[in-house]
Amino acid sequence: MSQFQALMVEKTDDNNVSREIRTLSFDDLPEGDVLVNVHYSSVNFKDGMAAMANGNIVNEYPMVPGIDLSGVVEESSDSRFSKGDEVIVTSYELGVSHFGGFAEYAQVPADWIVPLPENITLREAMIYGTAGFTAALSVMRLQEEGINPEDGTVLVTGATGGVGSMAVAMLSNLGYHVAASTGKESEHDYLKQLGAKEILSREEVQPENLRPVDKQRWAGAVDPVGGETLAHVLSSLSYDGAVAVSGLTGGTKVPATVFPFILRGITLTGIDSVNCPMPRRKEVWDRLASDLKGNDLLETIASTITLDDLPTTLDQILQGQVRGRTIVKL
Repeated sequence: MSQFQALMVEKTDDNNVSREIRTLSFDDLPEGDVLVNVHYSSVNFKDGMAAMANGNIVNEYPMVPGIDLSGVVEESSDSRFSKGDEVIVTSYELGVSHFGGFAEYAQVPADWIVPLPENITLREAMIYGTAGFTAALSVMRLQEEGINPEDGTVLVTGATGGVGSMAVAMLSNLGYHVAASTGKESEHDYLKQLGAKEILSREEVQPENLRPVDKQRWAGAVDPVGGETLAHVLSSLSYDGAVAVSGLTGGTKVPATVFPFILRGITLTGIDSVNCPMPRRKEVWDRLASDLKGNDLLETIASTITLDDLPTTLDQILQGQVRGRTIVKL
């Protein structure tokens, strides 16, 4: 099979972006050490931006988006991988400057590839994808900062999104008392299913009047939102608390002060899933296949679509209309 289907995005003459399913051949693929028969991909906020005009994500058009993929090695010129190996590829330049996971085949550098760990399937790997990987990194960083279940409540902002949903499930599975914030009243039952003990409105974590130092409420926090929400979280952390920030859906400017840092000794730690070193990357995937894995919760978080459904779903994720994780079955 030298021809296959892929979602292609391309700049149009009026500076918009077209999105269509095309038939490609292996000759259309960029250079890479390993050819992967893609079984699953997933939809992330970054993928939605890659498929929109002025998204400032794609470096060069035309492009096959999709920053995540899992599949089986078809061919390899690198001795680390052989035909039939099950593998995961997330982040790096995938779907941004290198054809990504929204295609039945992908050709990638061997240095980007993680062997599929035991106790996890190709589908489960994409229920996680970059969002689950980012959530796991966030949880691990909180643990490394000494935030334990007995220390108090851990807040998760943007809790119905991909990172948020995964973080709620992981923290709950580890025994933490989780407070989840969301602007969607209809999703309270969903968050309770994932293990949230408290549900907060968006307004409760983004008050009109931000205080430099507010009431101590949370031992730690996972924040994929940023902006004013992050500023309030910082002001409300308990003494020696920590927040792991990974996103900017609430904006890039954080109107915070130095006071909670020097008066309460708090920690703000950044989470980068794109350039995470390979040893750390493998450590995270091993945790996702073991103690961070909530078998019963993965399917609760996931829904499945096909390539044909992608254009609509990419619009929906930008509009905040996607709950949890959307898996693309190739």
